[in-house]
Amino acid sequence: MSLLRSARFPAVLLLIAAALGLVLANSVLGEAAFAVKDAYIGIPGVFEMSVGHWVQDGLLAIFFFVAAVELQYELTSGQLASARRAIRPAIAAAGGVIVPIAIYLSIAHSGDVVAGWPIPTATDIAFALGVLAVFGRGLPPGVRVFLLALAILDDIVGILFIAVLFTSDVDMGMLLLAVALLAAFAVCSRLIDTRARPVAIVVMLISALGTWWAVYESGVHATIAGVALGLVMFQTPALRTRHAIEPWVNGVVLPLFALSAALVVIPSVAPAELSPAFWGVLVALPVGKLVGISLAGVLAQRLFRDPGAEPLAFGDLLAAGALGGIGFTVSLLLSELAFAAAPIIRDEATLGVLAGSAISLVLAGILVSWRAWHHRRATAATA
Repeated sequence: MSLLRSARFPAVLLLIAAALGLVLANSVLGEAAFAVKDAYIGIPGVFEMSVGHWVQDGLLAIFFFVAAVELQYELTSGQLASARRAIRPAIAAAGGVIVPIAIYLSIAHSGDVVAGWPIPTATDIAFALGVLAVFGRGLPPGVRVFLLALAILDDIVGILFIAVLFTSDVDMGMLLLAVALLAAFAVCSRLIDTRARPVAIVVMLISALGTWWAVYESGVHATIAGVALGLVMFQTPALRTRHAIEPWVNGVVLPLFALSAALVVIPSVAPAELSPAFWGVLVALPVGKLVGISLAGVLAQRLFRDPGAEPLAFGDLLAAGALGGIGFTVSLLLSELAFAAAPIIRDEATLGVLAGSAISLVLAGILVSWRAWHHRRATAATA
């Protein structure tokens, strides 16, 4: 289990799962793989979803729960607990959102492909920290802290995009039911360390499942239920729960989602015939994140100097920007949502996410290795 809690192995597992999905989709087993993904399971006539939707709307809600617990901790006790700590990574994160959107829209600026503008705004924290762990020996702690805060803020943006942009025909009755069940979950999470623990756990499980179902039925994307549950749960049991389920999220939930999302048939067309959505994501992820995060990071450090923290060198900001371009998990989800009604464009945008993230992965490995070597050499020279 400790292996699945490490920074390196989950990132490798995600990469393998995505590659496997792409290989399966373009092999003789492709038809069978798509049949499994499209098969409906559940209670016939009552509640059924395809396997793909169970993974995207069900299992991924658990990932968002874990992300929300970490977000709650950082906002209350961690790196984002004060405006002074948060302002510089917040400005860098804003640059890492605005510039990729601008680049995407400059390439995919007309027709249905415009809807894909949120796709290149996400940062995959598991991949980014994995690359940092593999290549970043010798980097100052400030780089990891900056990247972690940046990725968490990116998660907030992704959550807001999912909640606002991909919600339609809201059923207020179901939404109110979700709020009531969420309140019950929050209250019981505060009783979990008392004599009422057995009852509290049962009520929490029932109310959590009920919240997910009510949010799904309300028209709001079901992963938002995971976010809400993670934010309202009392912090001590929330952190224990996160620790307990993190290996399952890293070892099962995210690889299954990566495999499912990467089940894309590579189109047999010339590069010029690929959708602008493909090119927009392909360029916006590595270039937009690198430029946006590094330049906004420089601006933030000049505008808001923190006497208690060592400013990051421009090279370190470049490395953080390259790491930010590894979109992957949330970008794949945004691709699925943005082009749900246009499967061909969705598949090409997904290929753009995979290719753009791969470019960022290589670039980040190079830049992080360079910066780590630079800091090791500087340390040795002053020793």
